[in-house]
Formats: sequence, structure tokens, C-alpha cells
Amino acid sequence: MKKTLRNKRVSKAGGIVLSGVTLLLAVGLAQLWAADKDDDGFLPMFNGKDLSGWKTEGNWVVEKDGTVALKPRAGEKGWQRFKSYIWSEKQYGDFIIDLEYKYEATGNSGLFFRVGSLNDPVKSGMEVQILDTYGKPEAITPHDSGGLIGAVGPTKNVTKPAGEWNRLMVTAKGNRLKVVLNGEQVIDVDLSTTKARDKPVKGYLGFQDEAKKLWYRNVRIKEL
Repeated sequence: MKKTLRNKRVSKAGGIVLSGVTLLLAVGLAQLWAADKDDDGFLPMFNGKDLSGWKTEGNWVVEKDGTVALKPRAGEKGWQRFKSYIWSEKQYGDFIIDLEYKYEATGNSGLFFRVGSLNDPVKSGMEVQILDTYGKPEAITPHDSGGLIGAVGPTKNVTKPAGEWNRLMVTAKGNRLKVVLNGEQVIDVDLSTTKARDKPVKGYLGFQDEAKKLWYRNVRIKEL
């Protein structure tokens, strides 16, 4: 009888030890996940070393400081080379993306999001324009920097000169789209009232390769 009771005590103690180990492992994993996140809940989209989590046939490289650079190869030109764009392997619906970019003179790129088909991202997704429109005096259109291509123009031209870093923040939540460029809100719109009303509500995210040198850094995202 005493032996049986002793075995039960040992079994109970062993269960406590195992439970404790399990708890420590769970806490450890949670801490590792939290360490990847910034204090404001954003996650980096690039790891600073390689292009893990992304796919492309273009010449996108990670530089020593973690900046992601596009270095066009000889003979590349135009924008209808969709496989040369860089695309997230994951799809996103509602999110806030915060990033910095710069380009050479006449630079041209774009932030694509909610792209349903990588074979035709223009028709199946949306694009916030990234373009060297610094100092442009003419009327601002959806094709100017900060605009939603084919749908909504930015309220003002706040892009910086070529060679300087711009900061772009895009919030997509349901039908509401907000674009903040260099600290200025340039779009706040209900997509259901625009030509983009029939676009997918979830899809891939990517950056355009138009065979012009450009750089991205501090690319972070928070899913909503």
C-alpha cells in the first residue's frame, strides 16, 4: 500500500515537472515571436539577409545594411514583366504597411496589394504609385506619387527629390484606404465609390520592377 502511494506521488510530481517544462517552452516560443515584432505590433517583411518569404525573377538584392535594392540588368525595360516584380508568398487582406523608399532620377515603381493573380496584377489588384514627381506643377492625377493608380489621385504632391528617402504608410481595412506620404495624408477614400470597387479584398503584396534603380528599407506590416 505504501509503495502504491509512493508511486502516485512520484507520478504526480513527474506530471508537475512535465507541465512546468511545457509551460516554459510555450513562454519561450511566445517570447521569440514577440521579439520579431516591434513594440507597435508591426512585423518586418524582410529579414535583412535574403529574400526569404518573397519570390521574383528580377534582380532584387539585399545589401549589407539590410536595404532591398533593385538593380536592373542590361536590356531590361518596361513594366509588363510581372515575374520580375517582387511578390510576397503570403496573402494579406486588412493591414497597415509602413516603409521607406528612394529612387534614381525619373524613378518609377509601385506598391501593389490585394493582388488576386500574379499573371495580371494590374487588373487583379491595386497599386499605390511610387514615381519621381518632385516639383511637378501640373494637376495631380492617380498616376502621380501617392495616388491609387486608375482610381484616386493624391490630394497634394509631397514626394521628395530623387536620392532622398520617402516614407509611405498604406492602411487597407475593408473598403477604406488611407495613404500617408512623408507624414501627409494624401488619400482617405471608400474604395466602393471608386473604379477599384471590384478589386479583391485579399491577395499578394509586391513592388514593381520598371527597370529603374530603387531601394526599399524598414518595410513593416501589421495585419488588422
